[in-house]
Amino acid sequence: MNPKTERRTFLLQASAAISTLALPLSALALQKPQPKPKSPAKSQAEEEVSTNEDLMREHGVLNRILLIYDEAMRRIQAKEAFDPAVISKSAGLIQKFIENYHEKLEEDHLFPRFEKAGKLVDLVKVLREQHVAGRTVTNRILAASGRGDLTALTGDLAAFVRMYRPHEAREDTVLFPALHDIVSRHEYDAMGEQFESIERRTFGGDGFDMAVDQVTELEKQIGIYGLSQFTPK
Repeated sequence: MNPKTERRTFLLQASAAISTLALPLSALALQKPQPKPKSPAKSQAEEEVSTNEDLMREHGVLNRILLIYDEAMRRIQAKEAFDPAVISKSAGLIQKFIENYHEKLEEDHLFPRFEKAGKLVDLVKVLREQHVAGRTVTNRILAASGRGDLTALTGDLAAFVRMYRPHEAREDTVLFPALHDIVSRHEYDAMGEQFESIERRTFGGDGFDMAVDQVTELEKQIGIYGLSQFTPK
């Protein structure tokens, strides 16, 4: 075979080999990369809520229980029958979710920061005092509902509602927004993660969702779950 023929044969063979390799590489290039599945840790991180949002939605649970208290007072005054166990269960939820968890977060992690910074100290002092008073009233509500003492129950329900409506409103509009003035962004975010960890450790899961489920059932039992009934005629 002469040199020209050998060179032509070599080039044809090399071209064929390159074409054979190029086909699967081209096919691979056309394939779209498959998205990686989200890890449980990332999914959980995406569901995290901010410190203030966490505290304020817990106030939403409190407010829904105050509506149950309002309805109980209305029925007592109108001499309409209702199951006092609804009030016992509602007060138990207040004790477990609001007083022993939500307020403890405020007392252990929020109030000391304001006191250390010298900001809203007078407000924090009153809020602390009201936490103590609220626990006392809750114990009285549990006792009165347990023995069916509607007269005492009415007074204690009224006292609890009267204190906690302005209490939570002042926290939502004054205290919680001011938190941004006394902690860094990093510390604020870290508090939210810490609160989430405490919540899961305390309740063995999402305590907020558990509380919402419980208050929903209590609203249904006393007949105020339907939102449309509150719309003015």
